[in-house]
Amino acid sequence: MSWWRRLLGGGRAEEEARPVSIPAPPTTEQIVTSVDAVLARTSGKAPAAVTARVQRVAETVHEMAPRLDRLGAGSQQAHTVVATATSYLPEAVDAYLRLPRDFADRRVVDRGKTSLMILCDQLDLLGATIDKISDAVSRADAVALVAHGRFLEEKFGTSSALNLPSAAPGSMPAPDTTSGPPPLEAP
Repeated sequence: MSWWRRLLGGGRAEEEARPVSIPAPPTTEQIVTSVDAVLARTSGKAPAAVTARVQRVAETVHEMAPRLDRLGAGSQQAHTVVATATSYLPEAVDAYLRLPRDFADRRVVDRGKTSLMILCDQLDLLGATIDKISDAVSRADAVALVAHGRFLEEKFGTSSALNLPSAAPGSMPAPDTTSGPPPLEAP
């Protein structure tokens, strides 16, 4: 916008009046597709140490992606899983893959480490972080299961309280005439 329009008061209100478009969060399918694409890019192009670490992250993301809603909207943990799958993992792997193999795997570039060693450290960190989040979600589900079991025990007592009176095989128990309307009899 020109300084002349700003001086005359035009433009800024128009800019502020435009609706802001916020992109939708990635779907489970998009998240999984992103890590699968990274895994495909490493296959045959990176050492087994890299491929194994990417596979570890991919497996955990596959497990976590459908469960992200359990973390709650705006959750830092959910954001970390999504960002790992769609940004952190692809960017780290792609930066490594752009390097010539000999340079990446043998040349020391930072604090006595090669690019391969640095990538493995990054992948280990991503894997450990994703594993912690997965464990937290699983632990929350397990706690919910235990709590529900305690609720059922409190509500219905022990399983012996649910025992019905036994009857001889093939016979129907006699109707209870002490409560409710009397049984209907045939004419």
